[in-house]
Amino acid sequence: MDGPHPGGDGGGTDGDPGESAAPAPKKPRSFWKELPILVVIALVLALLIKTFLVQAFSIPSDSMQNTLQQGDRVLVDKLTPWFGSKPERGEVVVFHDPDDWLAGEPTAQPNAIQTFLSWIGLMPSAEERDLIKRVVGVGGDTVSCKGSGPLMVNGHPLNEPYVYPGNTPCSVDDQGGQFTVHVPKGYIWVMGDHRQNSRDSRYNQSDKHHGMVPVKDVVGRAIVKAWPINRWGTLPIPDTFDQSGINTQSSAAASLSVAPQGVAVAAVLPVVVWRRRRGDRVEQKFDKRVAAGKR
Repeated sequence: MDGPHPGGDGGGTDGDPGESAAPAPKKPRSFWKELPILVVIALVLALLIKTFLVQAFSIPSDSMQNTLQQGDRVLVDKLTPWFGSKPERGEVVVFHDPDDWLAGEPTAQPNAIQTFLSWIGLMPSAEERDLIKRVVGVGGDTVSCKGSGPLMVNGHPLNEPYVYPGNTPCSVDDQGGQFTVHVPKGYIWVMGDHRQNSRDSRYNQSDKHHGMVPVKDVVGRAIVKAWPINRWGTLPIPDTFDQSGINTQSSAAASLSVAPQGVAVAAVLPVVVWRRRRGDRVEQKFDKRVAAGKR
């Protein structure tokens, strides 16, 4: 028989009108249509990186020579502070101007391209009043300079090979170069590596923080010199800050910085009270004996 076989599916062959056609592949979107989406994604990622991870900063002065030169670009780690990390001795940190340290300094006038690049974090913002220095003391430390040095932290002298050649670790002047300070909790004491050309904590002791930088004002730690390319390199903590015993006086310094006279009075007062009470008891007994003798 020429008819369809029993149980068949209709026996459609290639080209039969009853067969469903395969879906045609979608035409890929043109590059020019995708470009705006890619740009938006890149901008969002750049803003997130600038806000939470890493930001570029430009070195505006010679105060950190030779570690950093004027015009260098550094990358600053902004991530670890979000997890509670605090500045450590020896770190190079960027921080907001705590109390008009930059008074009188000229403000840059960026063009439109520079403003845009700073907005997405590829260039430092001209509006942000930030400084970069090395952390020398943290909360609880006693930091001091006598004569031309060495710089002392908790009674331990620092060997500072990063200090600008020809400079002395301490500056001999009466504007702040000679000092002994106790760093309170929640603050840091910072100094430039170009010691005789840095207006740092030493020369701002008359401000409301007495030259200290609040930890909350620290933007992050400078970790890499990124530009120019021939100066690329990391910014590790120098070995001098790892010396044994440098932490031993931190807690004592923190306590004494609050009220050393108060501690002394508190220690002596019980002895004075005890001696006075003891003297009163002896005098009372003597009076009783005298009275008994008269009777």
